[in-house]
Amino acid sequence: MPVNFIHSKALPRTAISLLLALLAACVLIGINETGHNRARAELDSMERESGTRTALNRLLQQVLDAETGSRGFLLTGDPRYLAPYDSAVAGIGQSLEALRAAYAHAAQESAILQQLSRDVQRKLAEMELSVRMRRQGNEDAWKFVVLSDVGQQQMESIRAQSARLLEMTGRRIDASEDQVRSSLLYSRLGIAFVTLAALLAFWAYLRQTTALRAVGEQQQLALQQERDLLERQVRDRTASLAELATHLQEVREEERGHLARELHDELGALLTAAKLDVARLKSRLGPEPSEVSQRLQHLTETLNSGIALKRRIIEDLRPSSLANLGLQASLEILAREFSERSGVEVVTSLEPVELDDAHQLTVYRLVQESLTNMAKYAKARHAEVTVRAYANHVEVEVRDDGKGFDPASIRPSTHGLAGMRHRVEAAGGRLIVDTRPGGGTRVFAVLPTRVLQA
Repeated sequence: MPVNFIHSKALPRTAISLLLALLAACVLIGINETGHNRARAELDSMERESGTRTALNRLLQQVLDAETGSRGFLLTGDPRYLAPYDSAVAGIGQSLEALRAAYAHAAQESAILQQLSRDVQRKLAEMELSVRMRRQGNEDAWKFVVLSDVGQQQMESIRAQSARLLEMTGRRIDASEDQVRSSLLYSRLGIAFVTLAALLAFWAYLRQTTALRAVGEQQQLALQQERDLLERQVRDRTASLAELATHLQEVREEERGHLARELHDELGALLTAAKLDVARLKSRLGPEPSEVSQRLQHLTETLNSGIALKRRIIEDLRPSSLANLGLQASLEILAREFSERSGVEVVTSLEPVELDDAHQLTVYRLVQESLTNMAKYAKARHAEVTVRAYANHVEVEVRDDGKGFDPASIRPSTHGLAGMRHRVEAAGGRLIVDTRPGGGTRVFAVLPTRVLQA
């Protein structure tokens, strides 16, 4: 009986112990499962935040790639630079959609992301405008866009908004790590393994990020070196071409002067001698009209026309009025003769200016070329030639009411406008051609008098 009693008492203790062990096991399993679930949930959160951070870094890198590609195309005109630009632009939309999905339930981050999206869209619009202007050949416009600080401000804003999002993401990752550490109290073994795995994954990510950053810096350095080399080559080539163009213009003017002197001295003497011989023959004929007299009269008129044509050709080649009468009178003569030949009414408003011979010729050629283009293409009925003198500069304007043209449609083989622009810029000035189809044409040049009179 005692044995049975002891055995009977041991059964409840065993049962209690078993129940306690079972309860302890259940509690341990519960604690372990709770810790495991919490750790797993926090690790999932860390993974999502790490993916969000990766998406942010990818977006920033894509914007930088797009800017690098567009700048490369603007500087070189090489369409190959547009391949990384187009690829980056295509990926930016996907990156923004991924970030919107990641921050769908975070009001503060969503507001920052909206601002970041607007800044990115403005930056893309600025790059698209520059690339389109470069494709259209509008040099002044795309250079103005590139040299302004709008793009830099947009990039600074993009970096600032990205940094804020990265900072918030980092804080969330830090909070998740704290939760993982607190979960170690419930299940050290499991959570320690998960934490170690997370730390190893994080270390691998940092190592990969560092390696990618190093590779990116090397690529940026190589690209910068190539860009500097291209800029030097472009500057040297542009300077060489400008010097060559200036030399060719000087040679052209010298040849024109030489040809004008030859025509004046040689051809003029021959025509004058022929006219004198005809006059002698006419004086020896009788006063009665005859066929010979009529022929001599026709020959005299033909010689007079030849002398007038010779004089006009000489004036076109090297206007003698410019040296003898000055710029104001020469332009008035040029406008009057152009009006008589073309039938276009030309109104002049010319103020006296003090310029040396070379720069007076620059102004004269500018007006002459503008009138010539007007006669060939504009079909104008009225025109204005204006010269205004100021303390520091001279303004020259030629305006017509012709049919105008589209500057973007000018063929590269058309050298008239390019020649005028180079002549004015070589004199230290600036040329503006304002025109549109059906709206007439305005050629406007500004020449600094200090440079011209030096």
